Amino acid sequence: MERKDSTGPRPIQDALRQLFRQSHIARPAAHERVLETWSKVAGPRWRTRATPVAFRSGALTVEVASSVALQELRDFQGEGLRTQANRELGGDLIHKVVFKLKGRA
Repeated sequence: MERKDSTGPRPIQDALRQLFRQSHIARPAAHERVLETWSKVAGPRWRTRATPVAFRSGALTVEVASSVALQELRDFQGEGLRTQANRELGGDLIHKVVFKLKGRA
């Protein structure tokens, strides 16, 4: 099995996640609650293919594992999941969901 070189270049978001974990810098509780709620309402079907990564000014950014899943979420499932998450959160916290293909800017 080939070992990944941990000292080579890597996406900045991976480096930042590691920095936050190692420095124990916490996200705001409301932010964390939105990310957790999205994962909960996404259920097993989407949990491994659509990962919430950021929440700012009412916009939830979700990284999607494939272009097929990205298209399905944008065109068919995304708005329903947003509505369910807001219902679970008890208000209209998530104004929009931005789906991005994982690994793309």
